[in-house]
Amino acid sequence: MTKKTLILVGFIILKFLFQYNLISPVYDLQRDEYLYLDQAHHLAWGYLSVPPFTSWISSVIYFLGNSVFWVKFFPSLFGALTILVVWKAIEELKGNLFALILGATCVLFSVLLRLNTLYQPNSFDVLSWTTFYFVIIKYFNTEKPKWLFVAAIVFALGFLNKYNIVFLLLGLLPAVLVTRQRKVFGQRKLYIAVLIGLLFILPNLLWQYDNNFPVIQHMNELVKRHLVNVDRLGFLRSQLIFFIGSLFVIVSGLYTLMFYKPFGKYRPFFWTFFFTLIVFIYFRAKDYYVIGLYPIYISFGSVFLGNILNKGWKKYLQPVAIAIPVLLFIPIFKIAFPNKSPEYIVEHSELYKKYGLLRWEDGKDHMLPQDFADMLGWKELAKKVDSVCLNLPLPEQTLILCDNYGQAGAINYYTKEGLKAVSFNADYINWFNLDQQYVNLVRVKNFEEKEEEFNKTSPYFKASVLADSIANPYAREYKTRIFVFTGAKIDVNKRIIQEIEEVKNNRR
Repeated sequence: MTKKTLILVGFIILKFLFQYNLISPVYDLQRDEYLYLDQAHHLAWGYLSVPPFTSWISSVIYFLGNSVFWVKFFPSLFGALTILVVWKAIEELKGNLFALILGATCVLFSVLLRLNTLYQPNSFDVLSWTTFYFVIIKYFNTEKPKWLFVAAIVFALGFLNKYNIVFLLLGLLPAVLVTRQRKVFGQRKLYIAVLIGLLFILPNLLWQYDNNFPVIQHMNELVKRHLVNVDRLGFLRSQLIFFIGSLFVIVSGLYTLMFYKPFGKYRPFFWTFFFTLIVFIYFRAKDYYVIGLYPIYISFGSVFLGNILNKGWKKYLQPVAIAIPVLLFIPIFKIAFPNKSPEYIVEHSELYKKYGLLRWEDGKDHMLPQDFADMLGWKELAKKVDSVCLNLPLPEQTLILCDNYGQAGAINYYTKEGLKAVSFNADYINWFNLDQQYVNLVRVKNFEEKEEEFNKTSPYFKASVLADSIANPYAREYKTRIFVFTGAKIDVNKRIIQEIEEVKNNRR
């Protein structure tokens, strides 16, 4: 094994060690993770919020035992592979050993440590962007058409993971058009590659068509509820923080793409950077949507710095350059990860507030960062629902109906009694089991609507009771109520079917 290979393996091992030690045991899985894990039991070519790729990974996780270890393994793996791709890109650009170490260090000590803690499509999204850009470098370097076909497959996988990768093309295509690399559009094999890519994503496009394009409905809801609160200046500030220790490398990469003659063939990447940012800013995108843009520019910058810091006294600046990403990441490490207890965060709330970490998607400040609050109270909820259902008559004819996908997914993941909860929210609306008749209802209801639920539902059952609630004051689901309704006076299944139709009609 060569020295370079040993160093690369060391970075990958370090990446996994970090990822498995950045979350305090006090936290559960995060709200979104439960939904993605449940998709393993309902495989399809599409879902209301995401394409199918994540459900395939969830199936593998379920096959491996569905433990937290495996849930955290795959985002860590995708993060490690991102380091590998950046490493290979630096090698392709003829970077020296210092450039390789600098690039790997910059990627390791970045926002990806935070991103890769959660089992969400975002980790593979960043890997897809980085790999696609790497393949384009290979094409620009060799002009071999085979790389166009590889790029099409990479894009298709990225698309089947998260539609966000479409923004990559929106930034890349005009950049290619304004440079000499536009000659690629005269390549007949480019269009064959595009056709192959379309064939890969066609099943998902057909699923979208058959289901009235829920991606459009999802985006409309996202714009109304969350993106409207996005501050464009805040978006730009976040970009500086994401790779704060690597800014000098990224800026060096942009400089070299514009002025370094040996990199003239890669000039489209200079314009791609700005076109892509403009597109995201125009659509008021969430700040983390654009993270996949940056790793490849670390490759360019590392190679450039590797060349200019390779002679004379400048060699002594190499350790300084490698130390900068590490040193600047240390203060971020102290506050950006769920490695502190909720009590600690509340006690030091001014520090967290100073960096905007307590601001949620609703535009307001709360006790904990949103992701952290979304990782509390779930085991408690599942345990209490298990306890409630054990004491019900005819438990097998009990419907567990939740307000949101987090509640339903958490119950399904942590239950010790094999319970299956559902919701009218997200993909759960398509997962009701109506092949059996229900006579009892366990209703998990948000605190704000507790009185309305009790008054609205009680008349349809012989007995009604408020059984329990989430007691963790730091959980986003704090005070969420668990109502129990027994002895149905109506046809519960018929009522559920009616409500499903109402929700679906309202989405159209």
